[in-house]
Amino acid sequence: MENIVISPAAPQSLNGLLRAEIPVRLRTEVSNGKIRRLIMAGAVRVDGEPCRNPSVLVHKGAVVSVRLDRKKLLAEKPTGDIAFDVTARDVLYEDDALIVVNKPAFFPTEAGMVAGRDNLHAAVVRYLFAAARRAQPNLRNPPYAGIMHRLDRETSGVILFTKTRAVNAACHAMFERRAVQKVYRAVTCGEPRQRQFRVELPLGRISPKSQAAKWGVRAEADGGMCALTDVTVIGQGVLAGKPVAFVECRPLTGRTHQIRAHLAGTGTPILGDVLYGGRKYGRVMLHAQSLSFPHPVTGESLTVTAPLPDGFGS
Repeated sequence: MENIVISPAAPQSLNGLLRAEIPVRLRTEVSNGKIRRLIMAGAVRVDGEPCRNPSVLVHKGAVVSVRLDRKKLLAEKPTGDIAFDVTARDVLYEDDALIVVNKPAFFPTEAGMVAGRDNLHAAVVRYLFAAARRAQPNLRNPPYAGIMHRLDRETSGVILFTKTRAVNAACHAMFERRAVQKVYRAVTCGEPRQRQFRVELPLGRISPKSQAAKWGVRAEADGGMCALTDVTVIGQGVLAGKPVAFVECRPLTGRTHQIRAHLAGTGTPILGDVLYGGRKYGRVMLHAQSLSFPHPVTGESLTVTAPLPDGFGS
């Protein structure tokens, strides 16, 4: 254990102070999440008194002491991510402007706070770089790949990247004006009461920032955002010895965790989605099945589909 003492030269939040000072004192990067957890765990004192409020204002000249175990603080938890490289069979569509790939479960879409953690964006760049170097062996700079939307780590399926910045504005615009139609397949715990219905529940974050991000019903007057999902029951089955339903979900808006929160809000959470009340399973059973959109260059209507993984019905 070691004790770090800091005295700010100007008033600032405790969280901001430690974010600026701790990496300098330890001579290495420390994520914002780890600093917040350090505060919430009671390892920080301000003028001798324990302080668990990251946003508290620390005045000039105050004495802030932090007691920490460097080894534990800097240790990274195993992510549980799979090893993955994009191959030709994972590419669902590609031309000079776009590449659409089939994302596997247990692989993040983009880089996060864990240094060196692999992700789909990096894998797409590697794939494009390898292809470019086959044509130009002396090529040194990796190609561009732009992230147009995201899927949760355990969600599999269709995801779109741009290959040139020139089409980014058009792609962003088609998502903004809802010209992109997304179809997801999910496996729910139990069967919804109706065969076909629309969920119209405004969503907002309901978990504290110090905990895993969770969205739920929140009135628009309280910061919630309008969220619409059309749901159709495709069939029924049994997984892990209990009844499930295979459903098709068409989100008409693009809120964080929208399908997960909406299905949970109707009493039939996704199998494996423990955060939203689902039973434990090998993964969160949510798959981005297809993406339909106008091509940003030609205007041609495209629909790109990813095959269903095992367990999602037929």
